[in-house]
Amino acid sequence: MSGDWGRRETLALAAGLGMARAHEPPVTLAQAQAPGPAAAPVAAPGGPWAQLAPFPVPSEELLGAAVGGKLYVFAGLAPGFRPRSLVYEYDPAADRWNERRPMPMALHHVAFVAHGDRILAFGGFAYPATPPPGWVPSDAAFEYRPATDDWRALAPMPTARGAAAAIAVGDRIFVIGGAAMHPGAPETAVMPGRPHRSLGTVEEYDPATNAWRRRAEMPTARNHHAIGEAAGRIYVIGGRIGAAFMTSASNTDLVEEYDPAADRWGAVRARMPTPRSAVAWGQHGGRIYVAGGEFQDARMAAAYRAVEAFEPATNRWFTMPSMAVARHGLAGAVIGDRLHLVSGDVQSAGTGLMVGTPVHDALLLGGAG
Repeated sequence: MSGDWGRRETLALAAGLGMARAHEPPVTLAQAQAPGPAAAPVAAPGGPWAQLAPFPVPSEELLGAAVGGKLYVFAGLAPGFRPRSLVYEYDPAADRWNERRPMPMALHHVAFVAHGDRILAFGGFAYPATPPPGWVPSDAAFEYRPATDDWRALAPMPTARGAAAAIAVGDRIFVIGGAAMHPGAPETAVMPGRPHRSLGTVEEYDPATNAWRRRAEMPTARNHHAIGEAAGRIYVIGGRIGAAFMTSASNTDLVEEYDPAADRWGAVRARMPTPRSAVAWGQHGGRIYVAGGEFQDARMAAAYRAVEAFEPATNRWFTMPSMAVARHGLAGAVIGDRLHLVSGDVQSAGTGLMVGTPVHDALLLGGAG
């Protein structure tokens, strides 16, 4: 990054943070289409949010996972669609970030999932070898071992894609959705304003055999979505449809349930109160928490402060205390009874600027589970 860009980014960050604190998410009709979100109790007498050590490399399109009581933040996207390949470890006991070995491939919009004492990474987008800039879907798969800070390659995914989501159910991993070019299209990368598609692709990975198999397609093709698991069922939440870029896509409020044992998609569940994409998420106490995200239409472009929780057992949504700083493309994971939310961009995409914030805050979930 050049010195001129760094100065512009710093000035934009200061201005963006001021606007973000004042921003309230737009009202949507989805609130009238599902059981009304219940107010959550305040989780602690001093307030539910804690401000923690700032993230060392403010960025958008970060992803998080928690292993062994520590938080790991990956990837990131620099101006011009260039992947950052960041890996940082956060130690809650010391409230400190430590840089770890970078990702073995320069990718962004990767699907990460914790599995036992390891973190698995699937797909993502690479930077094109030749102009113009764009997002090249990848089939790469890797395993990261935090204890030894090393990476190893896994069998590649059958379908190259980025902006998918991954979830572990028992001893299997499911990678769901994403975005890529149309089959047979002349494009070699996903680019704004050029034809491409959201995917309903579902592929199951078996870590024991390092093998893949195709499963039933998701009814609503989407990317940039949240995902969670409860009682052996998978829940795919929100995201964007029609395209990979917020400038040409639409957010959805749909929540769809998948039964891996039967390989069957069930009925649509209670709709998300705030349709959004490029969110962070985590699970605790039988609920799937969704935070931040972005929105655009012909009238406005915005990042969200909203934090909402879906409870599959009751098919209800709960409104949680909002983040202080609205942002999309942030990393999230639950450690103990706190949902950690890290960095992200304080505006929606498409302005030509990336306004990353170093903010790292955590929502206390005790009493809300």
